[in-house]
Amino acid sequence: MESGQRVVVFGAYGHTGRFVVAELLERGFVPVLSGRDADKLRTLAASHDGTLATSHDGLDVRPASVDDPASLDRALAGAAAVINCAGPFAATGAPVIEAALRAGIPYVDVAAEIEANADTFARFTDRARAAGTVVVPAMAFYGGLGDLLATTAMGDWTAADEVHVAYGLSSWHPTAGTLAAGKVSRERRGGRHVRYTGGRLAYHDDALPVLDWPFPAPLGVRPVIGEFTMADVVTVPSHLAVPEVRTYMAVDAARDLSAPDASAPTPVDGRGRSAQTFLVDVVVRSGGAERRAVAVGQDIYAVSAPLAVEAVHRVLTGRTRTTGVASAGEMFDAPDFLRALSAHLSLDVRH
Repeated sequence: MESGQRVVVFGAYGHTGRFVVAELLERGFVPVLSGRDADKLRTLAASHDGTLATSHDGLDVRPASVDDPASLDRALAGAAAVINCAGPFAATGAPVIEAALRAGIPYVDVAAEIEANADTFARFTDRARAAGTVVVPAMAFYGGLGDLLATTAMGDWTAADEVHVAYGLSSWHPTAGTLAAGKVSRERRGGRHVRYTGGRLAYHDDALPVLDWPFPAPLGVRPVIGEFTMADVVTVPSHLAVPEVRTYMAVDAARDLSAPDASAPTPVDGRGRSAQTFLVDVVVRSGGAERRAVAVGQDIYAVSAPLAVEAVHRVLTGRTRTTGVASAGEMFDAPDFLRALSAHLSLDVRH
């Protein structure tokens, strides 16, 4: 694909932002680098000198801050879309969406923060639809991939009783952004846990159970933390008729995340990916029937880049199913979307 369209990456020098910039370049887009720190933006641009075949001037650097709307307007000027990679999204989501609405361009983010994603649906659904534009929150490993898998597993079912999303991570070396976003999310809910039950988000202080989850091969049965709640509890029920959505995390990975000496991911290949592997197992139940969709791949941060960039590509080429604020499974043809990511993950659907 050689579109040459400009796509702003806000938070371009962050861990996930760097993957997004590289993916855009690989797919023929022209990334516009934006964020608060002008020096980091220039350093990132210099690292890509010579990779942009259509220009000898290098990548465009446009510093901007969420507390300066005019700077965001300058950053988005002339762009076809914006991908927000800068967390915590409780602080960045609304200002960048507002700027995207003023610019009349689609917005995609990689937010894993439950409350920030819920805020996006609550605050912008009507305005984005009235503007005829597209806002896709949580278009990443957490929230986006699970929703695409759940939608694929549902198939021709119009409703189900339960959706379960189990994360089998080999390890979890969190980025500084993940840790900061998690801290904000915990503070917003006063340290309580959250679940989606009875058709709504419910906050609680119950201890989280540990149980065995029967992951498909190659993982097999592994201990997981029940109700280790992720963004799927916002994205999945935003469009699927299901009253119960539960998410689970492998115990070892959850322990890595909460370790006092948690370390950032270490690259092990030419794409900058870590050695971390993942298996996401989604089970949908209706009555006595069960359907399943499984995705396997490497590096949860790296795979967020093709998810976000594929979303932008489909929006800009008119391959969407609605306007306004919508999660991945509602906005796109979920099975087709997942098949388009075959270079990044393997898919197994069992009906």
